[in-house]
Amino acid sequence: MMLPILFEDNHIIVVVKPPGVPSQEDETGDADMLTLLKEDIKQRYNKPGNVFLGLVHRLDRPVGGVMIFAKTSKAASRLSDAVRTRKFGKTYICVVQGTPQAAEAELLHYIRKDAKKNQVAVFEQPAAEAKDAKLSYRVIASSQGHSLVAILLHTGRPHQIRAQMAFIGHPLVGDVKYGRSSGKPQTHASIALWSTSITVPHPISKQDMLFTSMPDDKMAPWSHFTEQQLQQAARWYA
Repeated sequence: MMLPILFEDNHIIVVVKPPGVPSQEDETGDADMLTLLKEDIKQRYNKPGNVFLGLVHRLDRPVGGVMIFAKTSKAASRLSDAVRTRKFGKTYICVVQGTPQAAEAELLHYIRKDAKKNQVAVFEQPAAEAKDAKLSYRVIASSQGHSLVAILLHTGRPHQIRAQMAFIGHPLVGDVKYGRSSGKPQTHASIALWSTSITVPHPISKQDMLFTSMPDDKMAPWSHFTEQQLQQAARWYA
């Protein structure tokens, strides 16, 4: 599988993750981003032995878009620190069912993960073992019963966007796990959520970097909106 490379130097590699590919190896044994990139680097640079590649953040399997990996342990440590100190900015666009009542809002909930079910529960008030989950959103356009929404994450909790948008009554299109058909088994098909940008200081030079990616606007439900609307959604927070 050829993965689109947006940027690469001696310290990091930035790629576009296709929907349906796990970020790292899981119980399915399917090809994952970490393994695919290690093999790619090994072949392109004719590297003997094992290739180091650090996974510093994840995208859910059904989600596509920008991902950054560390090529050295020093870069991995510094990028992980950027995530912890919230210097690692991530923006998304998504298509949700219906139209949120507030055209623009900040959502603060509390999320508790059930590792056995690989699913999270959302609470309005602090709860035992639940962590705060905060995001901002803006509705960009509505069409055919769906809305195009720009998302800025303030925290990076598991399934955060999917769970919070579903909690306010507007699950992501195609999301079986948190959608209205949540009783059905989860599939690995894509959902209408795309990682459109990452902003982060370079782990060595400290220079601010911005990497962007857009979904295929010819594929539903993205095709329900114009290219201009998709670009507007992607640029709002970038």
